[in-house]
Amino acid sequence: MGKKPGLPPGYERFRVRDGYTPEDTGCGLLHVDMDAFFAAVELRTRPELKDRPVIVAGAGPRSVVTSANYPAREFGVRAAMPAAVARRLCPQAVFIPPTQGLYGEVSRGVMAIFRELTPLVEPLSLDEAFLDVSGALRRLNATPAEVAALIRRRVSAEHGITCSVGVAGVKFVAKLASGMAKPDGVLVVPVDRVLEFLHPLPVASLWGVGKRTEESLRRLGFATVADVAHAPLSRLRRAVGNAAAEHLHALANGRDERGVVADVPDKSIGAERTFDTDQRDRVVLERELLRLSERVAASLRAKGVRGRTVSIKVRFADFRTITRARTLASPTDVARLIHTTAVTLFGEAVQGAEIRLLGVRVEGLTGGDEPEQLSFERDEPRWRDAEIAADVARSKFGAAAVRPASLLSPGTDGTS
Repeated sequence: MGKKPGLPPGYERFRVRDGYTPEDTGCGLLHVDMDAFFAAVELRTRPELKDRPVIVAGAGPRSVVTSANYPAREFGVRAAMPAAVARRLCPQAVFIPPTQGLYGEVSRGVMAIFRELTPLVEPLSLDEAFLDVSGALRRLNATPAEVAALIRRRVSAEHGITCSVGVAGVKFVAKLASGMAKPDGVLVVPVDRVLEFLHPLPVASLWGVGKRTEESLRRLGFATVADVAHAPLSRLRRAVGNAAAEHLHALANGRDERGVVADVPDKSIGAERTFDTDQRDRVVLERELLRLSERVAASLRAKGVRGRTVSIKVRFADFRTITRARTLASPTDVARLIHTTAVTLFGEAVQGAEIRLLGVRVEGLTGGDEPEQLSFERDEPRWRDAEIAADVARSKFGAAAVRPASLLSPGTDGTS
């Protein structure tokens, strides 16, 4: 088995391979990361494209890369890159449009596997999560590395995609290890070899070091994690400030007190859309607000929560961005009310300008099982019943099975 592309020279000793597993006693924290998630999900039904460069991106001139498989990454293509740049870098790539709703469905299935093994699962996004398996090892009759192997087998067998796993005693080391294990591998960092693992790495490997912080550290001669670990705190403080200095010094010495936080409640739920061409047509814009409101309301109901505050985000053609919000009398998960509020906010804030991006968000979330404040003057409960029925239909027959009538007529933005 050859060396993984993301593995620095000399780090092969940390990788699990046939007949060899580094000592994993005390390494109860796992970071699991799907490999090229969106592209891998799409390639399940297109195996003939497996060895070709594949890029998941919208077709519009302003679309960005959602995901690229590893053959495409060899040409420098990366997620969030403008699709036009990706085409120049890799003109032979196969472009696939994103499939709405599919990735969330696969993600829920993967997270369900994790939660069967341990209740301590902290999702970071659709395609990655931390797991604390320390308390589950006896029940599973397995070591941490064996749990990692079990996860990889089940994700592959049940969902047809691969994942990489970092196994360590602290969170940020596990996350670093999963990145080095890619694609489709496992790295174990023994608790007594954490500094051996960390110290040769570049300073940018430390959690929280972005481009600007890296530049500040390098100007003062901090090139590696070891440089930060051995530096006096006073010198670090001059480079990055008091709080950041203490944080980075602790990480560089292998200390990370954060545990896995399971099921962190959402603070808000939103959706947004960047138009392929700037829009000023009020009909198109209000139709898009309805589309976004439908998505947000469906997400609220799926998570069993309601929100009290509706906000909109508007980005104009000159990239100026504004937000407006209104707090409702009681929490809601009803698209009709969210849309009505969003349209009102939009009408008050925007008069005839060209719009580049629209967003709708609901904040102030509460549990969906809280008593509903009823009113004899509004028909929200009936609309809610209708929207729940539509949720059921869409779950059975697909996302386009039931839609508001106003979303069925073609729009000038090219959607229908």
